[in-house]
Amino acid sequence: MADETNPSPTTAHSLDRLYQTIAARKAAASDASYTAQLLAAAPEKPARKLCEEATEVLIEALNGDQAKLASESADLLYHLLVVWAAADLDPQDIWAELDRREGVSGLVEKQNRPSVQGEED
Repeated sequence: MADETNPSPTTAHSLDRLYQTIAARKAAASDASYTAQLLAAAPEKPARKLCEEATEVLIEALNGDQAKLASESADLLYHLLVVWAAADLDPQDIWAELDRREGVSGLVEKQNRPSVQGEED
């Protein structure tokens, strides 16, 4: 487990490298790779795969199998990065938002967001 006061730079760098690989596949033919196929069918297919992977993470979290949870979590992160790449959303924007929220109470941060109908806590 990473030290919370000194998070591993490897994690962010790994995600940034993976994002760059995914983004590079946008220019590839759709039959060149699984990633290229997802991106060619954006935004629907990547979004549906993200939802599917989130459900699998939920199942493994409830089952308590850490190895399967880690594997499904990696799948979820990959598909999240595909969704970002399809939307031309730079991970640096996400990291900046997380930095902005650091040290802010989750309750306070949530109160400051515009409400969304149907959103649960």
